[in-house]
Amino acid sequence: MSTWLFDLGNTRLKCAPLRPDGGLGEVRAIAHDDAGAWLDALPAGDVACLASVAPEARRVALLDALCTRFTRLHRVSTEPALGPLRIAYAVPARLGVDRFLAMLGACEGRAVLVVGVGTALTVDLVDAAGHHRGGRIAPSPQLMREALHARAAQLPDTGGVYAEFADDTDAALASGCEGAALALVERSLQAAQALLGTAPAVHLHGGGAPALRPRLPDHAWTPDAVLRGLARWHALRIA
Repeated sequence: MSTWLFDLGNTRLKCAPLRPDGGLGEVRAIAHDDAGAWLDALPAGDVACLASVAPEARRVALLDALCTRFTRLHRVSTEPALGPLRIAYAVPARLGVDRFLAMLGACEGRAVLVVGVGTALTVDLVDAAGHHRGGRIAPSPQLMREALHARAAQLPDTGGVYAEFADDTDAALASGCEGAALALVERSLQAAQALLGTAPAVHLHGGGAPALRPRLPDHAWTPDAVLRGLARWHALRIA
């Protein structure tokens, strides 16, 4: 029986087959748009597990397409507790399923700070017992750039190289927006250590994360964090 895992984000779909040992096979990334051609690239199999934070219309389009390619379909949602993870939210539905799965995949018996850099910048703290201590949500550096450009068109939404004190506008924009993200992660690390009495490991994921990596403290780079969480969800709920 073949099982595929699907992570539908705001800009792209990532998917991978589930190996017999519970690990991920080769990960595919498919950019999606309103035209619908991206759906033609979908794989087929027996079981599909889907996590989505995309707009409703795009999620429904994917579900309809998967129904024609798979015998069984599981739509994954945030749960108050699963495996070692216990989330902090009183209303689980208010915690994005991508954050839930990234934390689930990172629960390994030690404190961890899970940082995602996509459309939003998210930070979640999980202690060594698997208890989610809460998190933060902010605009990602790219979203900050786009928001500034939307309000002041003379400010470009891309370009520039990070510098601690930039000497031109493009670099100042890159430095300010990336620096804001770095500061939020560093502040979260300091607060986590004060709360727990020990420094958590940092797990970093998301399409916007590579630009921040050279200036972040030691961290584990887990670009497929949501898919890894889906694999663990499958092992706990389906296998």
